[in-house]
Amino acid sequence: LNGADLTGANLNEANLNWADLTGANLRGANLSGAYLTGANLFGLSGAYLITANLTGADLTGANLRGANLSGANLRGAILREANLSGAYLTGTNYDQNTKWPTGFDPDKAGAVLVD
Repeated sequence: LNGADLTGANLNEANLNWADLTGANLRGANLSGAYLTGANLFGLSGAYLITANLTGADLTGANLRGANLSGANLRGAILREANLSGAYLTGTNYDQNTKWPTGFDPDKAGAVLVD
């Protein structure tokens, strides 16, 4: 799915584990509840990710400004250089292996540290 145009696609609860979505256009796509374990979402922008399973996903450089990630699983996810300004993370799970952008405080944003 590298470079695919998935604008506005309904991918609710889709199994996209280990998918390479580098450069894919997901603007307005519904990825709520989607399974994205280990997926490459480098540079992601504009997708709905409520309750998505992003365990180990690479979201390096993703534009998640104002995104609603409530209830998402970010255990082991890589969010370096991601824009999380105004992102809604209430109830989002993360662990010690989650890599956040420098200076970002996940607890202040509502995320929950789990074992």
